[in-house]
Amino acid sequence: MNRTIAVTAVLLLIGLASSLARGAEPAPGGEADWPDVPIAMGGLGGAYFLAEPGELVVDLVKRDRNRSGRPAEMRVLLVGPDRKVLQEATLPDDGRPRGGGLGPVQRARLSARVDRKGVYGLNVSVSQDRYGDEVFWGFRTNCPRYLIETARGHRDERHQEPIVLAGLDRPGDVCFLPRRGAFDVEITGASDAGPLSMYDAKGTLVATLKVDSSGRASHAFPAGANRDAVPWRLHLPACQGTIHVDGLTRWESSDLCPDVCCWTPEPSSHFSLLEYRWLLTPYGKTVYGRAGEQGEAAFEVHNNSDRERTIELSIEFPGSPWPARLSAERVTLRAKRATEVTVRYTVPAQGATSECHVRATPVEDAEFSTYSTLTVREGVAPATRPLAMPLVLEPYRHENEQFGYRPDYPVENQMYFAPDNRPSTMTRGGVTSWNGDAWVTTGLRTAVRSRDAELEGRSFGAASSKVAFDRDGGVYLVATSGRQAALLHSTDGAKSFSAYAIPSRAGRSRTFDIEQFSGHNVPEGPPPILRYTQTASDADSRLRWRRVNDLELFVPEKVDGGVSLGEPVLVSTQCIGLSAHSGIPASVVSRGSKVHVIWGEATDPGVKVPGVPTYVATYDRRTKTLGHPALVGYGAPPNDVHNSPSITMDSRGYLHALAGTHGQPFPYARSLEPNDAHSGWTDAEPVGEGLSQTYIGMVCGPDDALHLVYRLWWRGAEPFPLSHYATLAYQRKPAGKPWEAPRVLIVPPFSEYSVFYHRLTIDHAGRLFLSYDYWSTLWFYRNDHRGSRRALMMSPDGGETWKLADGGDLR
Repeated sequence: MNRTIAVTAVLLLIGLASSLARGAEPAPGGEADWPDVPIAMGGLGGAYFLAEPGELVVDLVKRDRNRSGRPAEMRVLLVGPDRKVLQEATLPDDGRPRGGGLGPVQRARLSARVDRKGVYGLNVSVSQDRYGDEVFWGFRTNCPRYLIETARGHRDERHQEPIVLAGLDRPGDVCFLPRRGAFDVEITGASDAGPLSMYDAKGTLVATLKVDSSGRASHAFPAGANRDAVPWRLHLPACQGTIHVDGLTRWESSDLCPDVCCWTPEPSSHFSLLEYRWLLTPYGKTVYGRAGEQGEAAFEVHNNSDRERTIELSIEFPGSPWPARLSAERVTLRAKRATEVTVRYTVPAQGATSECHVRATPVEDAEFSTYSTLTVREGVAPATRPLAMPLVLEPYRHENEQFGYRPDYPVENQMYFAPDNRPSTMTRGGVTSWNGDAWVTTGLRTAVRSRDAELEGRSFGAASSKVAFDRDGGVYLVATSGRQAALLHSTDGAKSFSAYAIPSRAGRSRTFDIEQFSGHNVPEGPPPILRYTQTASDADSRLRWRRVNDLELFVPEKVDGGVSLGEPVLVSTQCIGLSAHSGIPASVVSRGSKVHVIWGEATDPGVKVPGVPTYVATYDRRTKTLGHPALVGYGAPPNDVHNSPSITMDSRGYLHALAGTHGQPFPYARSLEPNDAHSGWTDAEPVGEGLSQTYIGMVCGPDDALHLVYRLWWRGAEPFPLSHYATLAYQRKPAGKPWEAPRVLIVPPFSEYSVFYHRLTIDHAGRLFLSYDYWSTLWFYRNDHRGSRRALMMSPDGGETWKLADGGDLR
């Protein structure tokens, strides 16, 4: 028998009370009825179904709220345990104008044949509406076990996912796993039909929540009470209001599953999704090889529960069995721990494909069971060849599933290259380098063999993902130990380090940058270091991105077999700061005795300026003097910390600067004299008209061509013509010629906000290396994946062609 359910994921804005009557939004002509749906809700997110063999059916309904006038096209995906998209449906905008009230009911049915038990998913998104404010929707399913995940797009503030009920007069329930410790519950916009009741899973009344005249109710639950049976059930006499629950809609790091809001309207539908979230990943893996070749594919088994668990593993074949076997059939894991298991496989005959499913089942909870899929194809992976650009990512299928990308090198961060072109990168374990035979990781906690006296007894972690080198191949990292920062220096290829204290200073927060190779700059000695110390920020939400920093320059020198940091040189007291999560721009570049620093400044909010003023100043090592800052351009809008500029130099020493912007064209300028910021600059000109650009990644090639990678926004274009979406784009400026038109490298699988955390570097042969990790604003999509999806793309020919890097490209 079908069970009727409805789901919500909409953030109630402050102004909602004026358009809702105690949480209800009446529709003209009596259209407020929701046939077959007891709880009407808004927002985004989706649901997970623990489905048994047979047919899985999900009937979805949607009604537009027509609050903004933007087209609210709903996209719905039904995916399998291995995250193959089984069916997709689109429910269009109803065409009513802004203020037209609730639109008519629209319906879609999604179904799939379930051949084997597992966790299926329903993914819901809406065009131009990452918070789900424009629709109410619900669904019903024939699956007895399901959980809803309320998940909007991100906000630049503390993550919360309140459950918003639209306003039906029928009673309903919100069932959830309660926090083991104390927690608070608050409801606003509740019905005046009577008090709310909280029950444990045994049906024992835990508390009664009275609703006051303003529609508010709240209760504080002490730690440990009635936690012996879960889930708990919050009963509402009428399904309306906005619900906040500690541990369910807002979290602390100690909660079972932070940032995940999972609940259900029926206690009987609950299953152990949170305890076994990400039990076996990746959900799907594709490998290529020669016929008869043997190989291994790795999967991670993860115990997300708060106690030890034993997981049984097995292999299932959708057809005839073929040579594939597991490295372990049972693993025992402590709470929040993971381990790797492998499948040993044999590649099938020429032109053939083999498939198997790796099943994972907790011994302590045999009802829960799911699987990942391994696909083995005879042939050469598309990832090894130049790609047809742009690379269009598909939902739940990224570089591995689409192209067979299987890096045999670390991908946690971007690659940097020593003068002999040996690659190094920062990893979770420390700094990882290719030694000619293998990738070797040096842990920073144990690799420091000598140190300044004030650093005795300290262990270090990286303060930046940049790896720098001097002309002799010395390796440099910026590290921290608590509030103390240090420069780490290695003379033996990152096998061991000496630590030199960076003089401390007080401040709200500190960020460091270090000169990295960007094409034509290899310092003779230690690379310069920049320190950004925040001294002020604005509480006014209209100036939320305004920061004020002291920017200081350290110019280290080699002395007596060691390194002396020297005293900091104050560059600016109005620096806007450094935004380095994407683009990771170069803030300093040097040649000989000249060190060139670029930065943007905060300005008086009461003074109208075209953007963040961007300056370059040259420090002379010999005279130990800093020249007067040269204004090279403005990056729009003003007072926005996203607008970090970038600088590089060409083979002749001319400086090339880009002012950072947030959704506007980057202004570009070049110095009139080589290796000098103070003899004038060309007029700043945009790299292209009308480009919505953010996050600069820039290097200079051996032929003095500039290479630029950034996030580029598109609106009203395919593949999302009713919305907007971000792409990762590339531009080139040949020496002495204008900037070429942008070329899109990556198109995301979803519309709305996204970022790529891209980092562009270059090796000493002039090859471009682009590290990136697609990040969607949609929490439901991101929550489903454990770990990063970072990949490394490279161009061997100055940006003409691109491919996913393989080990040979680095070795």
